[in-house]
Amino acid sequence: MNKPVHIIGGYQTDFARVWSREDMDISDMIRDASLGALAACDLEASAIQSIHVGNAFAEAQRQQGHLGAMVSQVVPELWGVPAMRHEGACASSSLAALTAMAEIEAGRYDCVLVLGAEEFKNLPGDQASQNQNSAAWRDREDIDCRFMWPAVFGLLADEYEQRYGLDRQVLNRISEINYSHAKRNPKAQTRRWEFAEGSFRDDDALNPVIEPGVRRLHCGQITDGACAIVLASPEFAAEYRKSRGLNGADAKIKGWGHRNAGLRYKDKVERSRDAPFVFPHVREAILDAFSRADISDVSQIDGIETHDCFSMTEYMAIDHFGLTAAGESYKAVENGSIELGGTLPINPSGGLIGCGHPVGATGARMLFDAARQVTHSAEDCQVDGATTFATLNIGGSCATVCSFIVAA
Repeated sequence: MNKPVHIIGGYQTDFARVWSREDMDISDMIRDASLGALAACDLEASAIQSIHVGNAFAEAQRQQGHLGAMVSQVVPELWGVPAMRHEGACASSSLAALTAMAEIEAGRYDCVLVLGAEEFKNLPGDQASQNQNSAAWRDREDIDCRFMWPAVFGLLADEYEQRYGLDRQVLNRISEINYSHAKRNPKAQTRRWEFAEGSFRDDDALNPVIEPGVRRLHCGQITDGACAIVLASPEFAAEYRKSRGLNGADAKIKGWGHRNAGLRYKDKVERSRDAPFVFPHVREAILDAFSRADISDVSQIDGIETHDCFSMTEYMAIDHFGLTAAGESYKAVENGSIELGGTLPINPSGGLIGCGHPVGATGARMLFDAARQVTHSAEDCQVDGATTFATLNIGGSCATVCSFIVAA
């Protein structure tokens, strides 16, 4: 990247909120996040020159599409602003951010609103789970299961066990860490949850098996929520800061990586059979982000917001980021490196397991939290002295992969 793209600020809804219980829906989330971001940034709507919305399942959950146009519908001050919607399963709003960045880098626009939103709690859990199966290769995954995504990442745990060996207790520990981080986060879905003694063990009563290899507390929390961030060119950001007398550090996206693989899980692991990493394209996306940010390796970042739709996904991310050698992620869990106060905290927000996973909003939420970390505005979730943060956001079984480097 020749020039960084600045993150002026943003806004996240409360991920514990169930909007349908208040006779509201995804349109209200979009309005709340859009207006919240403008207010947090002290911007007039007239400053926004383009809008990008990430969403995965609104057609299935609410029979509502065309969400680019929804923004100006519910925020009339944005009427006439060009907008579009992006879908890449759980990576949808990362794709929205990538497109917004490209517009800024091309000189088309100087100030762009990026928004992710998803509504899940309006339908029964089993139905919402079935809707999410469309992010796999429908009817062609060849996985006998009730719940597709726990089954897929249970198979990933099996793959790690076969290739490298795996103590499943480390997956419980990842979940326990992320739930503990979430208690610090006033917007986390699980911040008030309490757990009985022994919950974070292989206890079939307190932590039952959902699909082989995955227990209940290994699962990210599918929820309602939205997050919006405002991206800007260096010129716009400089004038913005000057006009408001801002002198402290500001957040910049300095690097990015974006890779894709096919939909089907088993094809991906078969292709990597003789490779050091289970998902070589995930490793490549991370290295692309490092390279564009002029970072040589993981030792030059201060923390990570990564995709932990299941604890196994975070386990995979640890070695793919290079915290350990391939297959040795357990070392970073057991020595405390990934905890707040450790050498490289992961998911100080609580991640998808603790903070919550409104699918289309997750990528934007990761960027927002990374920006808060490097500007030292993350409050009780703050990593001391953080100046550089990474994100990793995946869609499906790592079919769509996006990684960003955010720095002060």
